[in-house]
Amino acid sequence: MQTNSNLHSFDEIMDAQYGKPGTPERETFNRGADTYCIGQIILEAHKQEKMTQEALAKQIGTNKSYISKIENGLVEPSSSRFLRILSALGLRFDIVKPIIQL
Repeated sequence: MQTNSNLHSFDEIMDAQYGKPGTPERETFNRGADTYCIGQIILEAHKQEKMTQEALAKQIGTNKSYISKIENGLVEPSSSRFLRILSALGLRFDIVKPIIQL
């Protein structure tokens, strides 16, 4: 059976492009990815609630530009502001201890 040398695992691609896990480059990438994901969650939630960026911003005491920056992954909101955004969108953030089954 012939193998395709062009095939790589996702881990190999990530390591080549952003460095190995634990390196500053990889941590920077991971933080940016997390920030982007948070923004997308907020974007989808306010669309689902049929709420504009402006209305959301007003409810949490900021401006539309700041909400846009969060949604585009350019700004990571503080934890208190993130919780206010979730509350304004009728969402909840729960911290739970996972159940591990052996």
